[in-house]
Amino acid sequence: MSVVIPVYNPGRYIDPCIDSLVGQTLPAEEFEVLFVNDGSTDDTPERLDSLAAQHPNFRVIHIPNSGWPGKPRNIGVAQAEGEYVQFLDQDDHLGTDALRRLYEMGHRNGSDIVIGKVASNFRGVPQGVFRQDREKCTLRSAPLYDSLTPHKMFRTAFLREHGIAYPEGKRRLEDQLYMMKAYFPAEVVSILGSYTCYHYSKRDDGKNAGSAKLVPAGYYGNLREVLDVVVANTEPGALRDRVLRRFYRVEMLGRLSEPAVLRYDAGYLREMTDAVRPLAMDFMDSAVHDGLGPLLRLRSTLLRNDDPEGMVRLARFASSVKGAVRLEDFAWQPDGRIAVKIAGRFVYGDDRRPLTVLRRDGRVHLHPDITADLLPDGELLDITDDIGGFNAELALRNRETAVEWLCPVTVEAHVEDLGDGTCEVVLRGTGLLASEGGRARRESLTRGFWDAWVTVRGLGLVRKARLGADRAPHVDGQCLPALLSTPARPVIPYFTDPHSNLTLDVAARAKKVVPRLEGRPVLRMPGRQVRLRLDVLTTGSTGPGEAELVLSELPDRSGTPDASPSAAAGPPGTPASDVSVVHSFPTALRPVHGRAHLTVPAQVTDAPAGTWQLSVRLDGAKGPDLPLSRVNVDSAGRLQLDDTLPAPDAHLLRTLSVQRRRAAVRGAVRAVVGPLVRRLPPAARKRVRRMAARLLG
Repeated sequence: MSVVIPVYNPGRYIDPCIDSLVGQTLPAEEFEVLFVNDGSTDDTPERLDSLAAQHPNFRVIHIPNSGWPGKPRNIGVAQAEGEYVQFLDQDDHLGTDALRRLYEMGHRNGSDIVIGKVASNFRGVPQGVFRQDREKCTLRSAPLYDSLTPHKMFRTAFLREHGIAYPEGKRRLEDQLYMMKAYFPAEVVSILGSYTCYHYSKRDDGKNAGSAKLVPAGYYGNLREVLDVVVANTEPGALRDRVLRRFYRVEMLGRLSEPAVLRYDAGYLREMTDAVRPLAMDFMDSAVHDGLGPLLRLRSTLLRNDDPEGMVRLARFASSVKGAVRLEDFAWQPDGRIAVKIAGRFVYGDDRRPLTVLRRDGRVHLHPDITADLLPDGELLDITDDIGGFNAELALRNRETAVEWLCPVTVEAHVEDLGDGTCEVVLRGTGLLASEGGRARRESLTRGFWDAWVTVRGLGLVRKARLGADRAPHVDGQCLPALLSTPARPVIPYFTDPHSNLTLDVAARAKKVVPRLEGRPVLRMPGRQVRLRLDVLTTGSTGPGEAELVLSELPDRSGTPDASPSAAAGPPGTPASDVSVVHSFPTALRPVHGRAHLTVPAQVTDAPAGTWQLSVRLDGAKGPDLPLSRVNVDSAGRLQLDDTLPAPDAHLLRTLSVQRRRAAVRGAVRAVVGPLVRRLPPAARKRVRRMAARLLG
């Protein structure tokens, strides 16, 4: 494999790129790195030469300055010795396991192109492309046209056989031209959506590629070349319409939409309109136009009618439209996923009014109060046939790395009466947030803060909103901390301060388990051994963990003889430094039917005799204390808890008893039947396992 990197005066911004290449899991002898230095005038040439001297698989190619990345990429492809070429920009970086995974997927499928999942902290990412792994697809079977950046892996012979090369010299939209020329002849395209391969990084000096202001005539002259490629490689019909509509929506109408168009002066707006309109008239016929969302159709009509002022009015209205989402329920599932019930809608204006609609003669229209300045007098914008296009996406996004994972969600659009003769479109449904990979068919979430986002789609609008600030009153009580995976790691759902949005703290990035247990019961389970059931969620795949039990002095409670032991020890979350500890000792923390059970040993060597406060630390030795009970310790170190801890109610005991019996039966069946089932053909194994799951739970 060959990695090709155009380089020009990157300074320190190339450091993450270099580090990610040196740290690849793919052995160095299995890939080469080609830095194509495009006439850099800083210390980059000397630095790259020194780097190549240290790493035998690194090469540096020095060329006179060409002023644009096209020529360096072409030279890199021409000199590449690998079976595949991966393009990488100097200010971006790769995931540690990216090259290995990309190569393995490409090699096993004979792929012409392999697209790895990307993340970005400053530019939009087509998350839908990476919803799942696709071993084999083409432009005809997948929305590849939504991913037109070149930072992908290409079969080197494929590029050479089809003469796919970058236009050289300074120009715009060269990536779109390159990718469309590559997608059409590609017989096998693979998508690696289960691992984040490529990271776009925003430069703090604002000099990321493509950040310069565009010149309309040149930009849309270059776009005409791209559209010519689309037309030359398709017949009239659905595929051509889909691809053309993507360019109409993004590069054309998108640049005449909010927020950009609101910043244009009159002269530049006229210049933009004059450049875009001929392309719309030449390429975007009624089939392309009719497939747009209602507000995009309106914008398209205004463009065709040469009404730039109307487009500004539409953009001003659309810029006030936001997505609004209510969290109606939150429930941990037995498998460690979180079921969230949501209701999403569009609102607009400073007072966030519902985006209202009218029913009239069996049709649904945007309310005339909304469209009065956008349509001719008396005309209504019919959205009846677009109701089914309303949708929502649920995602978890890492606040620090910008990695984003789509979560399964099912919603339905409802036209609901507001009681004053108007209605609104509301999306109602349920989604699943998952921190662990497993059934999510992706890598588990890395340590960090993962924010919950909902994207509301409809009317040709896409609006993202944080989830949680608007929520049902009972939701807070449902947000238990959890211990998941093996080894066990904490997953703590919480609401941010001050915005009160839902976030998952994964693997103790900052939040602690103990403070989340305030007010939650600690139950003493029946039996000779002392076992305490904490309100910390676990699953069948949660591994055993360790905690630290602490004996500390009881504070002076003179004048408060009836105070409870827990109150005497202070509230949950009392810092360890504030507690006078006389002894501490480790103990086991085990998952038992959905909760964490803590074992209190009957005897502890070297424990001092006396009456003490027993607490537990679940967040490490320096973490806060969770008071449990008073305990008497005799001279032999035997522990006797007082009787203040409540016992589980009869219903819970019956439930646990039934679950234990079922677990025993499942274990016995697996031991006896398992070896026989493993000898069956795959299809028969699946049928037997499904039947066993129905019978045994």
